[in-house]
Amino acid sequence: MPSLKDLRNRIASVKATQKITKAMQMVAAAKLRRAQEAAEAARPYSERMGAVLANITQAVGGGGDAPALMTGTGKDDVHLLIVATAERGLCGGFNSQIARFARDHIRKLLAAGKQVKIICVGKKGYDILRRDFGSLIIDRVDLREVKTLGFVNADAIAKKVIHLFEQGQFDVCTLFYSQFKSVISQIPTAQQLVPAAAPASGGDAGAVYEYEPEPGEILADLIPRNIAVQIFRALLENAAGEMGAKMSAMDNATRNAGDMINKLSITYNRQRQAQITKELIEIISGAEAL
Repeated sequence: MPSLKDLRNRIASVKATQKITKAMQMVAAAKLRRAQEAAEAARPYSERMGAVLANITQAVGGGGDAPALMTGTGKDDVHLLIVATAERGLCGGFNSQIARFARDHIRKLLAAGKQVKIICVGKKGYDILRRDFGSLIIDRVDLREVKTLGFVNADAIAKKVIHLFEQGQFDVCTLFYSQFKSVISQIPTAQQLVPAAAPASGGDAGAVYEYEPEPGEILADLIPRNIAVQIFRALLENAAGEMGAKMSAMDNATRNAGDMINKLSITYNRQRQAQITKELIEIISGAEAL
């Protein structure tokens, strides 16, 4: 049984940890509001761009004017997976859910005889996936020094993807991230980027437009931008999901620390009372012996 001094030290240590987790919870709550607003603001733009892309795609059809990023290579032998996770931990199962979702997809592709290449965006996803698929990781994007995510960060990733496609390094590209729903709900999501998976119908599916310049020229510029926009949206969704998961995890940690402090305090008081009782009995026994 631990001594009273050990129990006092343990209680002090847990109280210090509780202060840290409480502070981290408050910081995450403050960051969550801004991250959630940014994620929600990005959704209409990305959805509208998808609708415009769908409309122009219908005008082009499968003709020769369609850019390669939309039509693909005609094969699906080599798959490039972009796995976006957080740079830091202490956010519950947020990172592991995305990595598990991507890992299951990788195993299915490998079982089907496909070749897989991975780009990790975020340290935690890289740390998890390199254990089983280290040889498949061809690049890692580090955003630890980025204080506020901007479109330039997503655009740099999109340019890497387009460069690899132009070199014939892959046939299909899929993006993995976590879609933010609420503080306690983040949904792992897979989105195909190349060939461009435009929605089946846009918001103006029944409208007829005349394009200038030609639709093929518009798509050649629009699809690369759409890739960057979808990656940017994924990064913002991840940022909001990370803060929500961290706030929930730190709240649970604070509550658990409080429960542990109560249990340790009860143990300390009981042991101290037993020690006092033992000393009183010894004193009384000694007095009666005289």
